[in-house]
Amino acid sequence: MNVIVVTGMPGAGKEEFVQVARSLGYDVVRMGNAVRAEAKKQGIAETDKSIGGFADQERRLHGFDIWAKRSALNVRSERTIIDGSRGLDEMDIFRQFFGDGVLLVAIHSSPESRYPRLKKRGRPDAPASWTEFVARDKRELGWGLGNLIAMADVMLLNDGEMDEFKAMVKAFLTGLG
Repeated sequence: MNVIVVTGMPGAGKEEFVQVARSLGYDVVRMGNAVRAEAKKQGIAETDKSIGGFADQERRLHGFDIWAKRSALNVRSERTIIDGSRGLDEMDIFRQFFGDGVLLVAIHSSPESRYPRLKKRGRPDAPASWTEFVARDKRELGWGLGNLIAMADVMLLNDGEMDEFKAMVKAFLTGLG
């Protein structure tokens, strides 16, 4: 099985990684989609604060690995990207489900690069200000995201041109075989 878990701070470039992987035939399971779908079922507003608060509440009620458990059930292919892991507890679940061969890839990008990307996306949960951006980063780091990034098997830097980053991702994924 060739399951790759992708992590990184919001706006780091996980989406671009996923797009390249899809073009190479990988299936994609997005942990954020699991959060948003469950939030919608429960009538939670589609704002960063509401969705983030809901995700945090579910982690506190059901364990910090709840979103990994829910997302792992959606893996259907030998070649799958799991997008959006936030902590080591989640990675432990993926290793339980898919074995020790699961590869953890972290995408890194500076806050100065990530903030305008998030604003440009135009999603309802995009930060309206630098203060909201910093608060979101702190929340995500509070879930253990920094520890997960530090434990990555592979680190890809995304602070240059998008075409360069996509070429790097394609070369990396192609090299995996």
